[in-house]
Amino acid sequence: MQPIPVELKTWLYASGSLTQQLTDLASGSFKVEPTQEHFQRLNFVDARWMRMPLHHTSWVRESYLYGCEDLPWVKAKSIFPILSLQKKARIFQHIGTQPIGRFLFQRTNPVCERRVIWLKEGWTRQSCYTWHGCKFIVQETFLASFEQFLQKKNSVNEG
Repeated sequence: MQPIPVELKTWLYASGSLTQQLTDLASGSFKVEPTQEHFQRLNFVDARWMRMPLHHTSWVRESYLYGCEDLPWVKAKSIFPILSLQKKARIFQHIGTQPIGRFLFQRTNPVCERRVIWLKEGWTRQSCYTWHGCKFIVQETFLASFEQFLQKKNSVNEG
């Protein structure tokens, strides 16, 4: 496995709203492009992490997050167990192109457990949030286009 690039470390371990952090980095530009929304069963690892029954059904939202460039910066996947959708988290099933972070961090600071892993698309942070008694996972993979943007920005700032 390759080492985590220096410019990505702070992003992988940052707390708070990635939506807000990307918007700030992109001077106000931010867009969510949902690519898939579907129901699927939890896998063993995710079920154990959320302390949910194995093969419990969940609603999954996959999307790309864009900053100020034409290429997406982040591939996001959110996993909401049905039990959470029967509570306050049901709003996430109907937010369309709005970012989850806009609701998740609005006047709250949810409890978050985090793990950082390498996937074929890139370095990924998985966050298991507990928000108003609801548990769900938000997975964010930082794509090569985002790393390249950070490298360009750093070289301009150093030059």
